[in-house]
Amino acid sequence: MRPSKVDFIRQQGFTTEGCQDGLYSALMFQPRVIAAVAISGVVLQSLWVFLALSTVLWWSTLVPSHNPFDAFFNNVMADPMRLAAMPAAPLPRRFSQAMAATFAMSIAMTLFAGASHAAWLLEGVFVAASMSVVVRRFCLPAYVYHLLWPRTPATPCPSPSGRV
Repeated sequence: MRPSKVDFIRQQGFTTEGCQDGLYSALMFQPRVIAAVAISGVVLQSLWVFLALSTVLWWSTLVPSHNPFDAFFNNVMADPMRLAAMPAAPLPRRFSQAMAATFAMSIAMTLFAGASHAAWLLEGVFVAASMSVVVRRFCLPAYVYHLLWPRTPATPCPSPSGRV
């Protein structure tokens, strides 16, 4: 596994001992969907897209065992390919989801208020942060989490037999 993939897995709060390459793909599913939805929201300038994205991200943060992104990945992708199911998100990942949810809600509020310049600025930051995860495998909110709480224990990697 590439060092950048190992670093990303650790950044998200998982140990990398005994990890399959499939964990990286599972972890990247949510950021890829978020980036696509965010770009769609920017193109459409739709507060409803950002409001829906914020709602789903807050749900994923507050009820990590029922994350819709992980549920979709586990049922549609992991089962047929016999990959390990995504467990509930560790704290660094939930912190990242909360930051993304806050940004999406801020964008929705600026669009609702008609503050188009502020909306464009927030959208640019949101898309840039999303693309940083997708392209560079670097999640700034997870990195900030580790700076603020450096002694958080890592979650063990899921195994194919340990289905959720």
